[in-house]
Amino acid sequence: MISVEVIINASIEKVWDFWITPKHIQNWNSAFDNWYTSYAENDLQEKGKFRYEMRSKDKDESFDFEGIYTKVEKFQLIEYKLSDNRIGSVHFEDFGNNVKLVEYFEPNKTDSESMQKQWCQDVIDNFKKYTERF
Repeated sequence: MISVEVIINASIEKVWDFWITPKHIQNWNSAFDNWYTSYAENDLQEKGKFRYEMRSKDKDESFDFEGIYTKVEKFQLIEYKLSDNRIGSVHFEDFGNNVKLVEYFEPNKTDSESMQKQWCQDVIDNFKKYTERF
């Protein structure tokens, strides 16, 4: 398992909302400046599906990041299984004026683990910047 973490200076309610709401997901969910999330759907409940369409800004490449939720505990935990059967989880720890977010995920077999860790860290760093800005 790979893990990444960040501390966000915002309330748990705001962090949770910005993490799960499609209009917000589209604004922070990317690891690279030349990629973006062109579409997001999110049915946050056990057995609910999520799908994010990732696209390069030059529109030459795209892929879907999708899966189902296996466990949801509001303001605390989201567990999921991706379409390729890898698993992951996102943990939210409320400290009042800030929230520690930790994501654990099973790496794919194609890319190096260090590269995958950096990509995911970049995504949650973008989440932190976006959430703290609005």
